[in-house]
Amino acid sequence: MRLRKKPGVRETMAEFPSLVPLNGETHKGKWSAFFGNDHPLYVELGTGKGRFITTLAKQNPDINYIGVELREEVLISAVKKAKQQGLTNMAFLWININNLENFFDTGEVARFYLNFSDPWPKKRHAKRRLTDSGFLVKYEQILNPAGEVQLKTDNESLFEYSLNQFAKERFLLDQITFNLHESEYAEGNVMTEYEAKFVEKGMKIYRCVARHPAQWGEAFKK
Repeated sequence: MRLRKKPGVRETMAEFPSLVPLNGETHKGKWSAFFGNDHPLYVELGTGKGRFITTLAKQNPDINYIGVELREEVLISAVKKAKQQGLTNMAFLWININNLENFFDTGEVARFYLNFSDPWPKKRHAKRRLTDSGFLVKYEQILNPAGEVQLKTDNESLFEYSLNQFAKERFLLDQITFNLHESEYAEGNVMTEYEAKFVEKGMKIYRCVARHPAQWGEAFKK
């Protein structure tokens, strides 16, 4: 999908250079220099209006966060949230996730968050799902060997598909739950805007952690 730029949006983004680097490719392999520290880097793919990632950034000042979003109308809301809270361990990339490898180097990211991604329900669109094998191969390369992908969704079909794709690509599955808010993993869970609405309606939230394939060896040692 091509990025459709609205008049004045780039100028608005340029008002927040410390939060929205418009030359993000130049920071590939150098995000620690961008943030001025060697803290772990966590990335949310599809950050929406930013409730989830700005909450985490505020709670965890010793972790650096990047929110990736294509839709400028919601990204601006996220950027303004981070600005208002004075977050210095937070940045955003206004990019298409298909080009993720152009912005992060091998082993540079410690965690990816996939929260309520588009399920692309039609079979012919399966490759667009952010847990399709084509994307998982990229995550594996960009994650460090101790890294992981955390997935949350309200879509049971997408969840089952994702579990199969993770297994296919040899990710180590952990903390699988088909009803997050009634599980042992509910404590400390930070909700997105969508999640809060779904929970209010009594809908189930599906969640899992998929650890980097390199961790299989450590798992067998335990």
